[in-house]
Amino acid sequence: MAVTRDTVLDWMRRFAGEMEEHRAELTRLDTAIGDGDHGTNMDRGMRKALERLDSADQAEDAGAVLKTVAMALVSSVGGAAGPLYGTLFLQMGGALAGKEEVDLAGYAGAWRKALEGVQTRGKAEPGDKTMVDALAPAVEAIERASDLDGALRDAVEAAERGMQGTIPMVARKGRASYLGERSKDHQDPGATSTYYLYKSAAEALSG
Repeated sequence: MAVTRDTVLDWMRRFAGEMEEHRAELTRLDTAIGDGDHGTNMDRGMRKALERLDSADQAEDAGAVLKTVAMALVSSVGGAAGPLYGTLFLQMGGALAGKEEVDLAGYAGAWRKALEGVQTRGKAEPGDKTMVDALAPAVEAIERASDLDGALRDAVEAAERGMQGTIPMVARKGRASYLGERSKDHQDPGATSTYYLYKSAAEALSG
């Protein structure tokens, strides 16, 4: 089993579908501790990404697909989500550039680059109540795995635990940090969309 251009295309389409389906949920979560636009922004950004993929002749490999999505998000999504998700996909795209098939080691390496890029861009660490709280444990799960299918199943579970783990946290980064103690008892919207990112990746790989 390997990750291919077609797998990544399917992943992006599934992720766009998740953002459309859960737009209201993400907006509700973000309204409690942020600007209230995470669901709307991610839905709009992924719609724009699919439009570009549908018209992009240059998306000939997995890396090019991800770079196309990154550019669409950076140019069309406001707030923190555009730069952070754009960075995630750009770093992954760079790691997978020119590869027709990606094995577990290559996939894990791409996710590690994505995590490092997001942390550099957002200056966030695990425990800050951000998307990193779902992203970091999921990346570590992939790095520990022995096969691709198991890697993504484990990553989905790790991302879900990380997402739920943000509920009791006090936010230390982003707009939510302005609320201090009042940010407790709310699930982070970025960690939630990251969970859907992994869920859609696992579904794309399994077909």
